[in-house]
Amino acid sequence: MSKILIIDDDPAVRASLELLLKHASHQPLLAPDRVTALEVMRGNSPELVLLDMNFSRETSGKEGLELLGELHELRSGMPIILITAWGSIDLAVQGMKAGAVDFINKPWRNDHLLRSIKTALELSPEGQEAHIRSRSRKELDRKYDFKKLIGEDRQLLTVLETVGRVSGTDASVLILGESGTGKELIAEAIHQNSPRCNQPFVKVNLGGISTTLFESEMFGHKKGAFTDARHDRIGRFQKANRGSIFLDEIGDLDRTSQVKLLRVLQDRSFEVLGSSQAQQVDVRLICATNRDLNRMVAEGDFREDLFYRINLISIKLPALREHPGDIPILVRHFINNLKKIYGRSELQVDPKAMAWLKSLTWSGNIRELKNLVERTVLITGKDLLRRTDFANQLEISPKSKSGLTLPQVGEMTLEEVEISMIKKALEFHAKNIKQVAQSLGLSRAALYRRLEKYGLNI
Repeated sequence: MSKILIIDDDPAVRASLELLLKHASHQPLLAPDRVTALEVMRGNSPELVLLDMNFSRETSGKEGLELLGELHELRSGMPIILITAWGSIDLAVQGMKAGAVDFINKPWRNDHLLRSIKTALELSPEGQEAHIRSRSRKELDRKYDFKKLIGEDRQLLTVLETVGRVSGTDASVLILGESGTGKELIAEAIHQNSPRCNQPFVKVNLGGISTTLFESEMFGHKKGAFTDARHDRIGRFQKANRGSIFLDEIGDLDRTSQVKLLRVLQDRSFEVLGSSQAQQVDVRLICATNRDLNRMVAEGDFREDLFYRINLISIKLPALREHPGDIPILVRHFINNLKKIYGRSELQVDPKAMAWLKSLTWSGNIRELKNLVERTVLITGKDLLRRTDFANQLEISPKSKSGLTLPQVGEMTLEEVEISMIKKALEFHAKNIKQVAQSLGLSRAALYRRLEKYGLNI
């Protein structure tokens, strides 16, 4: 049972929240004003505060922000959730900057508020103490399902510890990192280790959705909603209901679409195009980008309120050049997969070649390394891969930041390599989609997308 302080001048709001918290097995503490709130704080040590932005005739929100600072002075690190109307979002953002962990709109949804409380408590310093920090990959693998995440470097293990800790909550997560560092795999791991693991996991590449199609793609449409709407369409948020939605390339979203996305994240509801009826949605939000959102906010290219809504927890993935010790582990993993796909059990990499691969700086990160290994296996046809075999698939260029670029012209393009691998895997696994997807390191949905893209029949 957690003590939760409710600060609101409206007796009806206090009564409603008191009843809700009691039913959820919390101990509510009530305060109608600043003086009472500080007295309760000193005498009861609550674990969390629900703070209205305005608790007197003053409506500027200044009182709420000032009290937020006083509460943090009394109890540093204590989670504070702001309760605000839609028109006070700018104030809520100021509150997040000042240390609030979340903000809830009036009128609130009880289930959403309780999940926010649960998440804030679990991520608080006291809640984190309940998690025994794992120090080895074996310990992490015993606690969580990280089988798709390869590596043992300390930086990666720190990331995995964070992933494991936040997976059990409903916190929105922002995954940062360069292209090719494995952001999508981290998002999948968060979902797979969460209470929502048996519900849908919907991936959306926002960089590939135009402004004109955003609402139709994300929220769906009714037949006849616009000229080409010949059938009803289910949107991505509805598909993800009760599960998780992964918004990749969130930094590529234009300002108009950012407003529409913020609205559904705030209200937990949306309207299908062609319908005026709001639909409730329950999703766990995971976003990713390789762009600097802080800079984009400062330059006015990304909404500050949306940034704080998606950024309750941020996870920064290290570039491959920052953990080169994992390169041999990754190469062996890729080689083992290729052994199964091509039935070439003798495939191996010469130790000198492995040392050379470790010495390179990978601008394309893990994806670039994976493509190089697959390309070399396919083109050379050898079982023992030497340094020259890998080097022949590369063009050394002083203009490249890493000194490493794929050739512009060669025997096979990367697309042809991928098609060949998929065909080989389909043949080897007798078109068993589950086994083919696993051998290629893809989800079944991702495999189906590639089959459709390349016109491959099964």
